[in-house]
Amino acid sequence: MTIPVIVYLVGRGLLAALFILAGITKFAGPKPVLAHMKEQHVPGLLLPVVALFEIAAGTALLVGWNAQIAAAALAAFCLATAIVFHRNFADRAERTQFVKDIALAGGLAALAAGVLA
Repeated sequence: MTIPVIVYLVGRGLLAALFILAGITKFAGPKPVLAHMKEQHVPGLLLPVVALFEIAAGTALLVGWNAQIAAAALAAFCLATAIVFHRNFADRAERTQFVKDIALAGGLAALAAGVLA
């Protein structure tokens, strides 16, 4: 295995871990997420769907099963998350979360395009 392939696999694994752990955390301690969803007028019934999506798409990315499709779906998810949940630019933490989600979407979009494959 070459160094670029190893770096690609490790990078893909690190991205996947972010989403898998986020999904698991939503199931383990849903109260803060539900409160944030309520603040943004997002139905709490979507929480298990979102958590399952994060775990499933993250796992697909991790193991390389339809990784480009999983990356594209996660990129769209990150954009939606930024727009729906992190619009309060007066709050430094929210602004940082917005930029983080946009940056993740960009990296995942490049992965989806096959540029890094």
